[in-house]
Amino acid sequence: MAKMETAPINRVAVTAFAVCIITGVIVSTIVHQPALLISGGMVGLYLLFAIKVVQQWEKVALFRLGRYVGLRGPGLFHIVPVLETLSPYVDQRVRVASVSAESTLTRDTVPVNVDAIVFWLVWNAEKAILEVENFLEAITLSAQTALRESIGRHELAQMITEREVMGRELQRILDEKTNPWGITVQSVEIRDVRIPEALEDAMSRQAQAERERQARIILGQAETEIADKFVQAAAAYTENPVALHLRAMNMLYEAIKEKGSMVIVPSSAVETMGLGGTLATASLGRAKP
Repeated sequence: MAKMETAPINRVAVTAFAVCIITGVIVSTIVHQPALLISGGMVGLYLLFAIKVVQQWEKVALFRLGRYVGLRGPGLFHIVPVLETLSPYVDQRVRVASVSAESTLTRDTVPVNVDAIVFWLVWNAEKAILEVENFLEAITLSAQTALRESIGRHELAQMITEREVMGRELQRILDEKTNPWGITVQSVEIRDVRIPEALEDAMSRQAQAERERQARIILGQAETEIADKFVQAAAAYTENPVALHLRAMNMLYEAIKEKGSMVIVPSSAVETMGLGGTLATASLGRAKP
């Protein structure tokens, strides 16, 4: 878990300390007064702890004898050591917190492991310092609690297919909770939803069975449509026998037009369509050299 950064000793303070020490050594050597070296060391030590530098994206609270005075930064400022103290530095850039919920039951009692990312920032450093002891720990624990509560309100299918909806719900819950602390949650993204391997195998088999069922239904619907077309064709041929004969002759032609093919035609069909003479003529034509 991340920790808040306390006021460091910066390069400007170290440089001022070194300048004071060097100046004290040189002056004391010239005038032969050791007291000047001690004075230079004390001034340098004061500047070492008094000069502070805050980065552009940071804020820090100043306390004088325990009472809040105001915010400082960004830039260079100084404090009175011992009498004045600084709070930990507050980074006001967008920050990321990674949270997870392990073995949490969904609404349909399925244990899942969920990983999420929370994007947040401090919009009021004064509230973040004075209203909550450790806002980094508070935002992480709040996000974990809200994630577990949201999992319990959703079914597994919703969590897998509606991650964006779940993320917006978490963002709204966290933002309402953290706004009094001077913190706003910009977005929450559900990164991963993991389920037990046994349940994953069962869901895979269920999906495969569902696909097979759909395939059988589609095949049955196709057979029904084909049968309906046959019924319509039979009705048309019943009213027009000539059309039936022409269709039969076309089918026979398609069957025997390839060389070396053999077609067995029922005698009833030959008599009905009067194909005896036609077949005999075709055979004689093939027998000629």
